[in-house]
Amino acid sequence: MSVSFNNIPSDIRVPLFYAEVDNSQANSATSSMPRLIVAQVNDDSTADEVGKLTLVSSVSLAVNIGGSGSMLAQMYDTWRRIDPAGEVWCLPVKGEGAKAKGTVTIAGAATEAGVLNLYVAGARVRAVVVNGATPTEVAAAVVAAVNTAGLPVVATNAVGVVTLTCKWSGESGNDIALQLNRLGRNNGEATPAGLTVTLAAMAQGAGSPDVAEALATLGDEPFEFICAPWTDATSLDAWKSFMDDSTGRWSWAKQLYGHLYTAKRGTLGQLVAFGVTRNDQHATIHGFEVGCPDPFWRVAAAYAARTAVFISADPARPTQTGEMTGITPAPAGERFTLTERQSLLTHGVATAFYGGGAQRIERGITSYRLNAFGQPDDSYLDSETLHQSAYVISYLKSVVTSKYGRHKLANDGTRFGAGQAIVTPNVIRGELSAAYYALERLGIVENAEAFDTYLVVERSATNPNRLNVLFPPDLVNQLRVFALQYQFRLQYAV
Repeated sequence: MSVSFNNIPSDIRVPLFYAEVDNSQANSATSSMPRLIVAQVNDDSTADEVGKLTLVSSVSLAVNIGGSGSMLAQMYDTWRRIDPAGEVWCLPVKGEGAKAKGTVTIAGAATEAGVLNLYVAGARVRAVVVNGATPTEVAAAVVAAVNTAGLPVVATNAVGVVTLTCKWSGESGNDIALQLNRLGRNNGEATPAGLTVTLAAMAQGAGSPDVAEALATLGDEPFEFICAPWTDATSLDAWKSFMDDSTGRWSWAKQLYGHLYTAKRGTLGQLVAFGVTRNDQHATIHGFEVGCPDPFWRVAAAYAARTAVFISADPARPTQTGEMTGITPAPAGERFTLTERQSLLTHGVATAFYGGGAQRIERGITSYRLNAFGQPDDSYLDSETLHQSAYVISYLKSVVTSKYGRHKLANDGTRFGAGQAIVTPNVIRGELSAAYYALERLGIVENAEAFDTYLVVERSATNPNRLNVLFPPDLVNQLRVFALQYQFRLQYAV
């Protein structure tokens, strides 16, 4: 008998016709690319999903879990504005420490009717002011407007002083920006005459969630795009260990892969100083301007969501120019210049820019800069390289496990019958070459002929049941720089 069957026994004697179905040659599926948002819920959340990995299908469910205005609800809403179709999971966590607080102090008395335009974390709240309103009355109007707007703060009034308290504990609440009349008088935003409004920034928030404890709940669930907003050293170190190549999600034993996206606000000096403290190829940290009114968790969600949409469509195309929908840029004159963004990219900090009326991804580099000897290393410069590699490995895994999951192994030249479930090094070599050509047609790799030269498939000298493969793909690169010398003439010489 030359044909290898999976189930029909060779000694069956009962007549007549038996058929088994074998799908090993039909698989053309590719791995899905699920998304993960790790975010805080409000301190008063009692949802059963807190601390548990949860598939979230709607903004309303995110609000039910995290609470109105919660970090979780904001990040999910931001994500869905960019990525309406992706499979998004959430890991809701509770914070620790003290809550951030800020104040809006109102003095004087209104001598005209108008509207007070207060911005909280980039969202506008409009409080109607009647002519003759006292500070206490104006403050009451502000409190009512804030508490019905689904914001990340709760407002209280005490004799014309509105206290805004973050709905969750932790240092992150300090990043909630408070602004007054951001659009200016020319756009109809001005404090009614007679009133003086003074803002005290959100402060006194302290602490962050225990990320290492939260990661224990993820198990071996695969996620290609992970967004977690905290950039303190403890949190990022926990992610680095969780993702690493030796024992983490990129190790040979787990093969789960994925990439972490987050964001950090700061001046050029602050972000450069921060960048040199990190060196992790599995993390992309977007540095953005102090003047951006949106909180860092929404900026991180927008950066990650746009990347997820682009990479899911094609893991090899650059993510540059991707619109970060819903993110307001820093005011003109306060945005990082080309020279400053070059410095950020040199120090492992990913960048964005304002163009075409929107904030856009510029280059989503990783924080990896140095090899084990402390020498400059650009092998993992761009996050696309990691996504391409994960795609190629998953593609090969699908081919090998689908077609050769229960095959026998023999040396090249073995004269086995046609139809036998046997592979030799040359059979696998041919399969890998065919897979590489398929990946080349998809635009993921290039130089197939050179690849064949460097591909090594050999039977182990110490384990007769093992094949050893050196698979050296030449990944397609991204068009990053177009340099043109415009050498004009007033007239060509004859």
